[in-house]
Amino acid sequence: MSRLSQNASLLQTVDRVAGIPLCFALTLVRRLAGLFAAAPTDAPPRSILLLKLAEQGSTVLAHDAIRRAIAQVGREHVCFLVFEENRFIVDVLALVPRENVFTIDTRSAWRMAVSCLQRLAEIRRRRIEACIDMEFFARFTAAIAFFTGARIRVGFHGPIGEAPYRGDLHTHRVPYNPHLHTSPTFTALVMALGGQGTHYPAFPVVPPPGTMPPRFHAAPDEVAQVRATLVSAGMDPGRPMILLNANASDLLPLRRWSEANYVTLARRLLAEFPALQIGFTGAPGEAPRIVQLCREVDSPRALCLAGRTTLRQLLIVYDFADVLVTNDSGPAHFAALTGIDCVALFGPETPLLYAGNGPRQHPLWARLACSPCVNAFNNRRTSCRDNQCMQALTVEVVFAKVRAVFLARQAAAS
Repeated sequence: MSRLSQNASLLQTVDRVAGIPLCFALTLVRRLAGLFAAAPTDAPPRSILLLKLAEQGSTVLAHDAIRRAIAQVGREHVCFLVFEENRFIVDVLALVPRENVFTIDTRSAWRMAVSCLQRLAEIRRRRIEACIDMEFFARFTAAIAFFTGARIRVGFHGPIGEAPYRGDLHTHRVPYNPHLHTSPTFTALVMALGGQGTHYPAFPVVPPPGTMPPRFHAAPDEVAQVRATLVSAGMDPGRPMILLNANASDLLPLRRWSEANYVTLARRLLAEFPALQIGFTGAPGEAPRIVQLCREVDSPRALCLAGRTTLRQLLIVYDFADVLVTNDSGPAHFAALTGIDCVALFGPETPLLYAGNGPRQHPLWARLACSPCVNAFNNRRTSCRDNQCMQALTVEVVFAKVRAVFLARQAAAS
């Protein structure tokens, strides 16, 4: 992940400080241009660009929306614009043709600006007719949607005072419903293409509930390579395996479950199941810390897998394992693409909006009165500095859930 995109707070500040005047200026441009332009047509688009720059987990939840866009204009006429480091999940979903995926380089602010202009030039040459801005209330994505030149631009809109200001740059404004799961919320944006852009809200009908995401399938040589990686790490791919994602570098620290809790949980699980192996996963930069956690568990059956695989290979590791324990983050959604059972820990956000779909998803949430405290309306920023919502999920609570899920899985396999 790039340094720029790692600094979520900086990006949000830039989006607010520079994005508000930009959206205001572009709104004036749009309205002045509208005085001299021909009346817009409500003809259905023949091509669609999906704009979802960040958050790979949310992209998984958008799979129903992507499928609906494909059903409307055909797979070859659906494109996707995403940050380079997040392209992985778009390719894994395998819904949009690889040649139709546009990426923005975020290794520095300069590279980001230049590559964004380059991608916009490519998109305008394609003459794409509809752009669906799938970011919740980012100002720059509203501006990007405007600069694509698409005659239809769909995006979330909130009344003044209820949501961050992002101007009036979309032709079809869809009200964001904070009580609706994210998957059908994204679907509503695509369904809005059938409505009239002059009306607000552009699409008042509740979309259908989310479905299971597409199943990830790896090539045999990929599976063999990951098997060898597990063996080299000291794991036996044929024995029961539970993965713990301690998420030592989470971009939203309030979502983190205590590392000490992961260590205690690993010890409890290893004591309960003598044949069990515990694998601690993580990004390459987390490896030193994950190695230390394994040392604290103090068992030859607790091993570090952090940094040993690519993200694609990590999905194959999931298919070798039985259960994944993680906080609400990308891995919880990646797991939904595989056969692993996932126990996802929620705190400052809610599973009612962000849990993955399917019987193998097992969210845990303490339901404190202050939770959730981050949402689309506040750009996921909160004054909280003490995540009691995550601390309320004790090791005993998580252990009981993981134990039940693991035993049910073992019984089903026997």
